[in-house]
Amino acid sequence: MAEAKKSRKKTDEKATIDNLGAGLGNKPPQAVDFEEAVLGALLIDPRCVDDVMEELKPNCFYEPKNRTIFEAMAKLVNEHIALDLLSVGEKLKAMGKLDEVGGTLALVSLTEKIAAAAHVEYYVKVLKQKCIQRELISAAYDILKGSFDDGADVDELIDMSQSKIDDAIRSNVKRDFQDIGSVIKAATDELEELQTRSGISGVPSGFASLDKYTLGWQNSNLIILGARPSVGKTAFALNVLRNAAVDSNMPVAIFSLEMSAIELVKRLITTESGLPADKIKGGIKMDPQDWEQLNYSLKAISKAPIYIDDTPGISITEFRGKAKRLVRSKGVRFIVVDYLQLMQGPAELRGMREQEVAAISRMLKGTAKELNIPIMALSQLSRNSVQRTNSNNRPMLSDLRESGSIEQDADIVLFVHRPDAIGLGDTVEDKEYTEIIIAKNRNGQIDTIPMRFKGEQLRFVDQVPSTFESAMNSDAPSQSDYSPFPSGDDFSNSSFQ
Repeated sequence: MAEAKKSRKKTDEKATIDNLGAGLGNKPPQAVDFEEAVLGALLIDPRCVDDVMEELKPNCFYEPKNRTIFEAMAKLVNEHIALDLLSVGEKLKAMGKLDEVGGTLALVSLTEKIAAAAHVEYYVKVLKQKCIQRELISAAYDILKGSFDDGADVDELIDMSQSKIDDAIRSNVKRDFQDIGSVIKAATDELEELQTRSGISGVPSGFASLDKYTLGWQNSNLIILGARPSVGKTAFALNVLRNAAVDSNMPVAIFSLEMSAIELVKRLITTESGLPADKIKGGIKMDPQDWEQLNYSLKAISKAPIYIDDTPGISITEFRGKAKRLVRSKGVRFIVVDYLQLMQGPAELRGMREQEVAAISRMLKGTAKELNIPIMALSQLSRNSVQRTNSNNRPMLSDLRESGSIEQDADIVLFVHRPDAIGLGDTVEDKEYTEIIIAKNRNGQIDTIPMRFKGEQLRFVDQVPSTFESAMNSDAPSQSDYSPFPSGDDFSNSSFQ
């Protein structure tokens, strides 16, 4: 049944390409003589079998009977049976396709098409080129048909167009083997680069205490950053984004579904300048010295490769298309989504919120893997975390809102926990004390990292080790090593135990 369905699909695709070619007054790209030459070579020279089978697929053969013969040969190779006239004939007979391809005489005629397999490599290359051309024609036809459909979703159409063209090229391009010498050279070059970056192999967060556990945000990872409202998850994400762009000159992007681009930039200005947030918002008048400090501090960030998209309620399909364009055209290395629950999932799942969020989470992970970049998605937490009376109301994985699949799809799950933000802090120190909880780390340890949140400047800084910790670990970095931003603050006498 499945074989018949596959066969009908291939026949329909061929008919579509034939009709489209006829309509344009052209023949579809094909090289039937080369197809017969390759099949003949497979029958007379077993030495070329492995190379041909590695390079070609059944859809590389335009003529249906040639494709059927190749499929029979491929099955024999998988069964470790040598190819010759008898074995191929018997396999076609068992498939019920011998008469369809012209019987045993057709197989004999194939061996007469070629005297030797000397040029089979060139024939294979031609067949692959023709196959790519046909698949591009088929993709173009689907794009054309979808473009004429008034009811089609444009974002889905764009995503489908990109995917079909990518698939047509990627499916016919194979990576060759590499000798160990070249791989060792690449590995040592990468090791040298890592040494200059203090062992960080991914996109650095700018926080030494966090990078110790993650070695930076790794390619293809989905990082979930969760917190209750107004605890500081957007501020933390912007700190991380700023560190990668300004300190490491890495192109980054943020999709802000909640705040406008202006609001986000004002937050970045507050963090970068060190001026109180109320002054940047316009609540307090700035004096000339403030303006001088502001203009000086913004020189670096104004040139930083940061890209902002503030489309409200963006669909996951539109996000995927935009993310692809950012990676291709701008070389973006890291993307933040603020926040996951405000995204729109597939239209067919609207109204089924848990399934919709699960689909969004899966597609975010799939996009990170496809683009080979880390994606950080912010997530709201349920009220369970503030209703618990134990563990200082610290959030847990089960608090991730609306879908357990978020926890499953994520490579890293971080929580921002500020006791003061949920009414548990009394002293000045408590107001700044923050914990970054690594609740899940697929490739590393989980732990709780103490930090300080400078609310007036909307920035996080690594906590200074206590005197006792310094005595126990003489190699512990100093605050100046930790701090992601230039600062004149002296925290050396502070204690947050």
